Amino acid sequence: MRDYLSSEVRNVSVIGHSGAGKTAVMEALLYYTKATDRFGKTSDGSSMIDFDSEEIRRGISIYTTVIPIEWENCKINFIDTPGYLDFVGEKQAGFAVGDSALIVADAKNITEPGTILAYKAAVESKKPAIIFINKLDDPETDFNTAYDQLREAFGKNIIPFEMPIKENGEIVGSINILHNKAWYYKGEKANENVPQPIPEELKDEVDVYKDQIAEAVAMGDDELMEKFFSGEEFTDAELTRGVRIGIRNGEIVPVYSGSATNMIGIRRLMDLIVDYFPTYSERGMYTATTPNGEKVELLTNENEVLTAQVFKTIVDPFVGRISYVKVLSGVLSSDSVVYNANNGNPEKISTIYIIKGKHQTGVGKLFTGDIGALTKLQNTKTNDTLCQKDKLLIADPIHFDEPMFGQAIYPKSKNDEDKMSNGLNRLLEEDPTFKVENNKETKETVVYGIGDQHLDVLLSKLKNKYKVDVTTQDPKVTYRETITQKDIGEGRHKKQSGGHGQFGHVFVEFAPNPDSEEMEFDEKVFGGAVPKQYFPAVETGLRECCMNGPLAGYKMVNLKTTLLDGKYHDVDSSEMAFKMAAHLAFKDAMKKVHPILLEPIMDVTVTVPDEYTGTIIGDLNKRRGSILGMTPQDDIQIIEAQVPLAEMLRYSLDLRSMSQGLGTYTMKMNRYDPVPENISARIIEASKEE
Repeated sequence: MRDYLSSEVRNVSVIGHSGAGKTAVMEALLYYTKATDRFGKTSDGSSMIDFDSEEIRRGISIYTTVIPIEWENCKINFIDTPGYLDFVGEKQAGFAVGDSALIVADAKNITEPGTILAYKAAVESKKPAIIFINKLDDPETDFNTAYDQLREAFGKNIIPFEMPIKENGEIVGSINILHNKAWYYKGEKANENVPQPIPEELKDEVDVYKDQIAEAVAMGDDELMEKFFSGEEFTDAELTRGVRIGIRNGEIVPVYSGSATNMIGIRRLMDLIVDYFPTYSERGMYTATTPNGEKVELLTNENEVLTAQVFKTIVDPFVGRISYVKVLSGVLSSDSVVYNANNGNPEKISTIYIIKGKHQTGVGKLFTGDIGALTKLQNTKTNDTLCQKDKLLIADPIHFDEPMFGQAIYPKSKNDEDKMSNGLNRLLEEDPTFKVENNKETKETVVYGIGDQHLDVLLSKLKNKYKVDVTTQDPKVTYRETITQKDIGEGRHKKQSGGHGQFGHVFVEFAPNPDSEEMEFDEKVFGGAVPKQYFPAVETGLRECCMNGPLAGYKMVNLKTTLLDGKYHDVDSSEMAFKMAAHLAFKDAMKKVHPILLEPIMDVTVTVPDEYTGTIIGDLNKRRGSILGMTPQDDIQIIEAQVPLAEMLRYSLDLRSMSQGLGTYTMKMNRYDPVPENISARIIEASKEE
């Protein structure tokens, strides 16, 4: 593969619902362009794209894969992304480095949640998009039905550019609506290189679709609009120019069709991408930031200073760290030294690789707009920017979803604790949507992911790559305990065992103190009943007791303790004796001050399409939540609520089920509230059993 300049490179993110056939489209592209000698399949392990053992075992894409295709003197970097919602981090990385989007949709289920999310992402990021209706070789599918559903869901900017020719339920060719030409793949007329006249029975249908193209083109150009309304036909040059402008500004989203597994529509799809999607250099400028926060405009060409962003990291136990990069400006050369603008550290670039699925090819340089991989970078992680020492510039970071689904993990063998920590750190380097929290209070290691399948893949990798087998369970909720009444506890510690004995005697007042979470300590001792040197020992003893409340062993909060009185012995009193006396005073007081259990209450923000609002609100109410308000925003609702954490442990899974994968949520800690008595009794009983 030769070197390609920014004016010859197109980066296309391949997105859509899981199972729509994105990977199959990529395999078809590779096979059609003779980049492979067989059509690979994930299920039998022959795929160049889904080659990881987890992908083969599950039969789905899990990781983002780069597939460079050479076509018509251009290089198209296809970035194949997973459609399954649990692997959204991989999709976000792959989508971020694409300059355009290819949305693959299943002809039988045209507006699945993944298709809706893909289209929404393209619109929000203002990236040109094409929709490829796949699997139209299925006799139960119909192009017109699928197209009408797309147009109903996404609006009038959805325009058909290519439609299939079907005979007896089988696709035998396709019609390019823009240029009034037909191509045949099967039958007597089969010759993909020679266009044919449009079949008479389809001309009226083609004319309707061509009028839709003309109308969309006219909307983007005043001169063409005037010509359109006067009834004049556009020339081919005017149509081509108008379509190119419309696609690039998002006013036109072409719809193509075919079948990846039968190689139908693949060549026409590549032609469309080369003809209408912009090259990276046509972006013109992009904005970077200096370490001091100053914004800098950079040209997207090879003559600019170097900036290259790491968008994906792989940590291999044998090979080491592999960093996928996109060159945003300038030229990245092998055998050079670059600098990480995020931390200021130098990095030695040895070999640069072009990635094609599971294959790597060494190259000397990577030009602006192109995508490649670097090995063994020492101080660089995902989202870091590599650049020149005298021009440190940071690219805008890729946004990754916050992981919300947590599970506590335990190594099956105590000997694996160190290996588990090491393995988790490696997984953290690879996946920005993975988080590990060591909860000192519950003594649990809690891992967070996007969903159960996400965590299942990561823990399988922990077992297979790092030889650590773990068990999981829902993480413990960090309840709190407090008191509701004021009273005095007495503690008298006396022990005689030959020689010096131990003696300490205290009276401590315990009172609710809602203004301070941590225990407050005061003293009101008169006449030296307890010498001052023992005050710290009493305070220490009380603080130790507050770490394990009387009900279920949770930390005690919101209470004030006051040392009122006591007794001491000149010889037998000591700091240890008074600390033990404080423990006894605490135990005595807890019988009188009516302790209760508190639970964490979370601020929850749920974002869902309008049609799911009632279901979500009803469910939050069942979770003992309080709805604070709703904010409409276009066709979605933003629901604000407060819900006990104990009711939210598996909410990410439930929300996905209730909203068909279209709902998202965030939550953060707000306060602690009393636990209802019936629930409190169960928690206390469970704690005693444990």
